[in-house]
Amino acid sequence: MNIVTKFTVATEQGIEALSMLTKTLALEKFGSLVEPAELDKYIVDSFNSKTLVGELNSMSNQWLVVYANDQPMGYARITSKGQKPDGLAGKRVIRIADFGVCQHEALQQMEASLMNKCLTVCSTYDVIWINEPLKSSLIGLFEQNGFVKQPGVSRLDGLNLESAVYLKNTL
Repeated sequence: MNIVTKFTVATEQGIEALSMLTKTLALEKFGSLVEPAELDKYIVDSFNSKTLVGELNSMSNQWLVVYANDQPMGYARITSKGQKPDGLAGKRVIRIADFGVCQHEALQQMEASLMNKCLTVCSTYDVIWINEPLKSSLIGLFEQNGFVKQPGVSRLDGLNLESAVYLKNTL
């Protein structure tokens, strides 16, 4: 299986791939954690075409898509947006705001490809942070890649869902 991760931009193909991936992964990731009406509103508000085009064109974001045999299977959004965790004043900080891969037999290879590309892109920053639901299946992947859970409980952007902040020092 040919697995590759690449940047995506606001072309028709890029928007189509992200539209499908964002909705599919939101359902897979949050479907068992929040009420259906809340999840539907989150998807409509966060991943409609107009919002995706604006986010793709934002200089604050970089979007990555992982492909398996030329089929889009997952994505990550790296951004400088968001309320930074306490204690990071004076440091160059970047956030992996969205990360996920569709369920597939090559899931681990695709997650590894996407994570490696994220870490490469973020390597010029002092700290990378992630805000992930407490019951996320991705926590093990993040911890294997050097992310450390911070004390306390947070909330996810756009969802009434408890989460934890994970930091990775890159120096």
